[in-house]
Amino acid sequence: MKCEQIAELLPDYLQRALSPDQDKIVEQHLAACADCTEAVALWKKLAALPDEQPSPASRERFDAMLHAWQSGRAENLGTEKRPALGSIIDWLRSPVGAVAWSIALLVLGAYLGLQLGRAKSSSQDLAGMHSELASMRQLVALSMLQQESASQRLEGVSWTRREDRLDPQVLSALKHTLRYDPSVDVRLAALDALSRHAAQPQVRSSVFDALQEQQSPLVQVALIDQLVEWRDPQAAQHLEKLRQSPNLNPTVRQRADWAISKLN
Repeated sequence: MKCEQIAELLPDYLQRALSPDQDKIVEQHLAACADCTEAVALWKKLAALPDEQPSPASRERFDAMLHAWQSGRAENLGTEKRPALGSIIDWLRSPVGAVAWSIALLVLGAYLGLQLGRAKSSSQDLAGMHSELASMRQLVALSMLQQESASQRLEGVSWTRREDRLDPQVLSALKHTLRYDPSVDVRLAALDALSRHAAQPQVRSSVFDALQEQQSPLVQVALIDQLVEWRDPQAAQHLEKLRQSPNLNPTVRQRADWAISKLN
């Protein structure tokens, strides 16, 4: 098997979830491939690190945002009549509203597919329908990215993967998620989503910025690997700046050295 095929099996291999035959294939490949063996050793080291805890500054920022949201909601509830648009937006931001939107969009997509199959529409009308549907999906993504639950924010990230090109607001929300979300899993998912839109302006610059700010070794290694995959001409200088950080995790510094050698 090629390294790309082995890479798809490595997560299950590390969790001992492969069949005996697949496990044997991976081990035979690792015995002959230094790069894949190094990658396995790296992830084993990272898995042994203690779980990352949010910093006091992140906790304070989250509490302030939550307090502001609760205060605004209390003021809205105290008014006799709420604007219709404000009510809709508040409902969309709730967990129930986000899930309801998800279901509604699935139903709408199925309905539009049936209707388009039964009748011939002009290319202009078809493009309009696709645009409307894309806008609704991105509205759902924005709503779910603002939820308190990490699992719901992960679902919001997954919604962004359905679009060929992201709305500027959604792109901005993903960049913010990559840099500041308290959950490592959500940050990793945001990086994966952004990597699919590397052609859009500011995506790569946001990854460069996140590289210098992240404290999680898992996220740092994922960012380094993404830069190697892109082979961006500016990546080496950002990696060199990272590896000079005095408190950098030794495993991350080793990965940065490997990446610089690959890029050069």
